[in-house]
Amino acid sequence: MQQVGQAKERPFSVSAGEVNFSHAEDVRLETTRARFSSILKRHGELTERLSRDSDKTVFERLQREFEAARASQTQEICLDGEQWNDGLLATIRERVHVEAERKAMQLPGEATAMTTLPFHEKITYRVGNKMICCLEGARIGIQYETSFAGEPCELFHCILESKSFLEKMTVIEHTIPFFLPIREAENDFLSSNAMKFIDYVGVLLQAYVDRREQVRLIKELYGNQIGELYFSLPYHMIEFVLADFNCKVTVSLRYADLLATLPSVVSVLAWPVQQPKRSWTGAGQINRKEYGALGRQAIPARLLYAEDALRSMSLPEAFAEIVLKMPEFLKETVPEQNSS
Repeated sequence: MQQVGQAKERPFSVSAGEVNFSHAEDVRLETTRARFSSILKRHGELTERLSRDSDKTVFERLQREFEAARASQTQEICLDGEQWNDGLLATIRERVHVEAERKAMQLPGEATAMTTLPFHEKITYRVGNKMICCLEGARIGIQYETSFAGEPCELFHCILESKSFLEKMTVIEHTIPFFLPIREAENDFLSSNAMKFIDYVGVLLQAYVDRREQVRLIKELYGNQIGELYFSLPYHMIEFVLADFNCKVTVSLRYADLLATLPSVVSVLAWPVQQPKRSWTGAGQINRKEYGALGRQAIPARLLYAEDALRSMSLPEAFAEIVLKMPEFLKETVPEQNSS
């Protein structure tokens, strides 16, 4: 803006450096993008190594424990709607504490359990994408099953514990990705409404997997049409460039809510990359009208149809529609791309 203001105050003698002043900005932007891409790559490698060396071990141990709990169960109950409520969760909490007390009172080497305490069946509960088990040591285990397009994806675990039936529960162990706000959810919900916490974590995990798989699918289906692709670890910020057109089309998606699978903020811009030929006077002068037209060509055009598609469809569906209609809309919104 400062350069344009100076241009209005002085004679319009335009040098090559002034006409192409945006080139230096483009170079700086590309340098920043390259550095950011390198940081993301190193961060991804570190995340993978940490996951391989520690989280994988925790996952395998907890998975074995859940499998053992299911193998020893006497009943599996599927809950729908109002069947999953605070009263049922209180019953599950009571079961795990009674069982822990029974084991604590059993003498070493005793073949039979104490009969002074009531016997409880070992029941596993299913609520939507959640499996809830009573684990050893007065712990409640929740296994979250995620999916995408009807196909199963990862399993995640969260283990809750309380010192007594009357004390609040805490998260003592989990396999939820570190970049998802599990501790914030614990502080916000678990002490006052454990059922809300359990449900919230399930929606949070499924939304994360959904966003991640949408990005994976467009890379798999349309990788040759994507020039650059950037995303945050929770996939709540996604940016990519469409490389199969005569102009540079940038797409930016922001998800204000980590529970969302559709973006809240969308920007699709078509950037002109070719300057149309101009008639110059022998003295290298240009009048104000011509300079104003040249300046306007550096302003990108918003592709509103693409933004609407991204707000209302999944990313792969929206991508297909955007690419199909792109040539027609570029011809209308960026006509100078067709000039030589």
